Amino acid sequence: MTIDAAHDELTDRQVGHLRHFANLSRQPPNDWSLMQGRGAGQDDFGGYRFQIAYMAYALALAHRHRLPAAPGVFKPVFERLMDKMLLPEVWMYWARVSRGGSVFNMHLADRLQEEWDPVARDNIMYSAYVQSMALLYDYLFDDHRYAAPGALTFRYWSFFWGGKERRYEYDQNSLNETVYWQMVESGYLGVACEPNCVFQICNQPAILGFRMHDLVNGRSVAAEVTDAYQKAWEQFGRLGANGHYNMMIMEDSKAVRDNAGPSPWADAWCGTLMNMWNRDFVRNHYPAQVRSWLIEGEDGALSVRSAERPPIMGQKVVNDDSDFGWTATWASEMGDEATLAGLQRHAERYMSPTWRDGGYYFPRNDAPEDARGHRTLMEPMCGNVLMGYAALNVPDGLWKLYNEPIDGEQRRQPALVEVGDAVDVLQARFDPAAARLHFALRRCAGAHGDLEVAIGRLAERGRWTLALDGCEVAEGSGIVLNRTTLPALRANECGLLLDCSRLVEAGRFVLSFHAG
Repeated sequence: MTIDAAHDELTDRQVGHLRHFANLSRQPPNDWSLMQGRGAGQDDFGGYRFQIAYMAYALALAHRHRLPAAPGVFKPVFERLMDKMLLPEVWMYWARVSRGGSVFNMHLADRLQEEWDPVARDNIMYSAYVQSMALLYDYLFDDHRYAAPGALTFRYWSFFWGGKERRYEYDQNSLNETVYWQMVESGYLGVACEPNCVFQICNQPAILGFRMHDLVNGRSVAAEVTDAYQKAWEQFGRLGANGHYNMMIMEDSKAVRDNAGPSPWADAWCGTLMNMWNRDFVRNHYPAQVRSWLIEGEDGALSVRSAERPPIMGQKVVNDDSDFGWTATWASEMGDEATLAGLQRHAERYMSPTWRDGGYYFPRNDAPEDARGHRTLMEPMCGNVLMGYAALNVPDGLWKLYNEPIDGEQRRQPALVEVGDAVDVLQARFDPAAARLHFALRRCAGAHGDLEVAIGRLAERGRWTLALDGCEVAEGSGIVLNRTTLPALRANECGLLLDCSRLVEAGRFVLSFHAG
């Protein structure tokens, strides 16, 4: 079975996930409430950069596939997430990690210098996310703000230490070029995360960024990179002998580290992302891979068996792997309805789902299991982000984003161009065949802020009528409102402005355009 990609309205929980992303994005700078994981120093898989980036990816998927006629829901949240992505707290780990010293690069430590510029070399586990987020924003919203010189600036200064200000200025194009040439210099095997460590996973977001850059600028870099990447990995194999994705390759020795165990996150994360450009390969191996760690529970619930992390250098690594969440995102991308529903059922039953300020999420829980052996471990990356990503995605969501471009006509279609902070949008889709904009709105009882929605791109559309719950409430032409029985509706310079303060229950609107 496959997940239905054509849900007309979001469920309460899907809307709740979107609002939780928005709530986290509104927290003041350096307020990381609910986002701190078990690891220290922001150098693990639960780091702020990953939470921020995959919230942005989930927004992109939800906008493209669920609410395509509601850019006003997503654009301001995306901007706030980008602001957070550039904060020093997100990338300062690199000054330490760039010096090496792990089991994979200790032999290079004498030659490695401390590097503060977080995108100049290696560190694809950060640079590719900034690159892809900026270019996704441009592509989705046709807004070139991150193409301006210095729009992506990494800046740090402290009164207490560090001397002069550290400042590294980029924009979406210069950063894209930087990442591209690092890819070329690697022989297309990929750019390292930590020095000497080239992970398959962390090079997939760079490919997404190249594709978005191509769609914005009319180039074909992504095709060049994926073709060369395939050839570069042929001699090593993307899969290990156990049928699971090879985790990484050592840059100097070309020794490959496979996914021993196997670890669910390594397959699921890589498979989720690689599906966008290598779908047949990913789908062919998905069934056998995912069966390796799924645990059947009661009434169709499913959980995930995590692999034990071996001691390294005499220490047990404390890390947020988010095995459960990555398996859910992979199932969503594969359209595996049964697996996704089973994981969601387990999470809702044993992982303390919570509503907060209108947002829906699963709070952090460090306990691996309850007294009856049910998995309860919930990392912030999983509970804040990945469960929401999985709920908002559609089958082949990334593949469609990558391979089915938005055309010029779609960008001109009527849409909800501005949405108040306290308004929930359950539906927003334009039907070009019928010339109708369908949208459903309600006031969010748990949120504070503006309650107005601007309906734009009407100037060239001619005569229209607006219905609310099946009853005609207004008519006009272009941006002119001729008559209305709805006091909350008025015209403005961009089109129509609707006050949603009285929409406690969802109001379902149809804006119909008429020829002549």
